[in-house]
Amino acid sequence: MATFVDRVVLHLQAGDGGHGCASIHREKFKPFGGPDGGNGGHGGSVSLVVDPQVTTLLDFHFHPHVKADNGKGGAGSNRDGANGHNLVLKVPNGTVVQTTDGTVLADMVGAGTTFEVARGGRGGRGNASLANAKRKAPGFAELGEPGDQLDIVLELKSVADVGLVGFPSAGKSSLISVISAAKPKIADYPFTTLVPNLGVVRMDNHTFTVADVPGLIPGAATGKGLGLEFLRHIERCAVLVHVIDSATLEPGRDPVADIDAIEAELSQYGGLTDRPRLVAVNKVDVPDGRDLAEIVRPDLEERGYRVFEVSAATREGLKELTYAMADLVEAERKAAPPAEPTRIVIRPMAVDDDGFTITAEADGSFTVRGVRPERWVKQTNFDNDEAVGYLADRLARLGVEDKLAKAGAQPGDLVRIGAREFDWQPTLFAGVDFVPGNRGTDVRLEEKSNRASAADRLAARKARRVRSADEVGADASDDLDDIDDEDDAE
Repeated sequence: MATFVDRVVLHLQAGDGGHGCASIHREKFKPFGGPDGGNGGHGGSVSLVVDPQVTTLLDFHFHPHVKADNGKGGAGSNRDGANGHNLVLKVPNGTVVQTTDGTVLADMVGAGTTFEVARGGRGGRGNASLANAKRKAPGFAELGEPGDQLDIVLELKSVADVGLVGFPSAGKSSLISVISAAKPKIADYPFTTLVPNLGVVRMDNHTFTVADVPGLIPGAATGKGLGLEFLRHIERCAVLVHVIDSATLEPGRDPVADIDAIEAELSQYGGLTDRPRLVAVNKVDVPDGRDLAEIVRPDLEERGYRVFEVSAATREGLKELTYAMADLVEAERKAAPPAEPTRIVIRPMAVDDDGFTITAEADGSFTVRGVRPERWVKQTNFDNDEAVGYLADRLARLGVEDKLAKAGAQPGDLVRIGAREFDWQPTLFAGVDFVPGNRGTDVRLEEKSNRASAADRLAARKARRVRSADEVGADASDDLDDIDDEDDAE
């Protein structure tokens, strides 16, 4: 059974950030010592790194689900939670990272190349970090931000200098086994090679790699045989070598027809027309094969091919073929532009960019999109009224309230931010002028009641006890009239 895997789908989950802690320092004779809740730890990230010792994606084939560690929660006494460990996955050289819809995220070539594919969530801040001059003792803490969760596709494109292409049983595996130390499976039936084989060839001061691609047949570029599965492995090859079977007994097969069929498949696959070609007419140790090679050699040379008559069994002509490969590889290496270090481009945010957008939906609702508003919503504990009020203040300072009003939002309209939906009530928010009350509460979110408050009842009681000056004067006048009436009666 073949153990070579060159395409896998990975289900990645970065670590979630730890929750912040809402704690109040307490000790003997000091019942209220201020907030001391620590921050949560950041979640672990998932990164890919090229390891020369890894040659296949087999491990990911059997373990496609990958999850990094979560951050630990904060604790009292200003103790921050531990960060989750980052997860580093080793991939072969030449791995292409794509999304499930085919968008290329990274082309990983070169030992040590690293790519962070899933970022861990931020840890939530504790109430000690949220305290300020107005909110001296927050009764809430931020929740940890969820880590990235996505599916990616890893495709391995072998990094080789020379690619051997040809029909099944043309002798490609035998050829690579005698010019390098590779030991592929060799048998006398088609499609013996089920996976690409790589071999390192050393000639004097030349060193290059050769890839033996499984046999191609007409229709390989559309999915027939094994060609479509492994054609990607010759995309990085600088030189292509047609290995032709000159001793085949199949009707309608000859070296020229075989080359035409293979070239048609390479052209249909695309992107390989600029690679230099060599032709190796194999199995000339067979008498009929040598005769056929001598017949077709002039036709192939007229097409511009350099033709080599070789035999993997007797090693005839292999030295000349190997030197020709080395010369073309060296020429391609010299013609290639020098490798430049990766340039880090810093793109600062524009000064007038508020970091969010508001979209009016067809159903009359409004959707707020932006990195900061969506992250703030994820980190808010909606079971705590003070935390909700703090979120409202942050959104108001960011300008969400003003933009919603300008977009035509009316009180009571549905507003979506991330996965949350709200009924917009702009009169509830006082922004930076709001003075918080008791911990864990927010008077702006309290339900209005018909019952009079304690202060209202006290004011009414005082009003009943205090009589106005007019009432006192009227009572005094009545008393004097009563006294005059009694004197008259006497």
